[in-house]
Amino acid sequence: MPELPEVEVIRRGIVSRLEGQRVAAVTVRNSHMRWPVPPDLGQTLVGLVIGKVMRRGKYLLFDCARGTLIVHLGMSGSLRLLPATAITAPQKHDHVDLAFENGMILRFRDPRRFGALLWSSTDVTCHKLLAQLGPEPLTEAFNGNLLYKKTRRRSASIKEVLMNSRIVVGVGNIYANEALFQAGINPTTAAGRLGLSRCAKLTRAVKDTLNLAIEAGGSTLRDFVGSDGNPGCFQQRYLVYGRTGQSCRKCGTNIKQIRQGQRSSFYCPHCQR
Repeated sequence: MPELPEVEVIRRGIVSRLEGQRVAAVTVRNSHMRWPVPPDLGQTLVGLVIGKVMRRGKYLLFDCARGTLIVHLGMSGSLRLLPATAITAPQKHDHVDLAFENGMILRFRDPRRFGALLWSSTDVTCHKLLAQLGPEPLTEAFNGNLLYKKTRRRSASIKEVLMNSRIVVGVGNIYANEALFQAGINPTTAAGRLGLSRCAKLTRAVKDTLNLAIEAGGSTLRDFVGSDGNPGCFQQRYLVYGRTGQSCRKCGTNIKQIRQGQRSSFYCPHCQR
């Protein structure tokens, strides 16, 4: 599933070429996504200008003045920006095209169809999918003081808390594992046991991990490619994720794998306490 870094990579790849562009046509080949594509989406979007392309957690938001197009990539979705003059015929899983007056086409592809394209005609921050989201991890709002306050009296593991979108948005399984290793914290540690200094260290590790992943173009494990069709390469830099039984890059101890909340956790029993 594309996580925050992958979504941000896509946003950065399309922002300069779509902002200020007018929608000329919308083609919906398959509306049966996680939530149905609105039947009047084409009628709504045609003629509108994309003001800003933003991200909220794992959601891409296309501000069109009269409303906002909300895009979620689900488990296998991607957005490709293609020139109309060189565009290839749509394939089986190319479900929606947005054509612009500058000759570009934004193509939404989703083999598993867990993604979504939705329209909000009111304040998008109040939309039911966004209203309860916590702060963005790459902003100053996410810091040690906040994490410390949010974890008091919590018996859930710190990894589960990190992945709780109401506490901090967009920290998925891969990057929670990597950040906890960077911070030297065992993923099973009860969140309420962390002191202020360890919370501060962990928030810095989350920011560093996400920024490094974005710089590397995100992670490509199965389906992810950027808007230019190129895969990310952060998976080549994983310190613990997916490295069960391999030697820790810091101390040489074998990496262990456990299950937490139906997700796999990877950690070094020596480096993470």
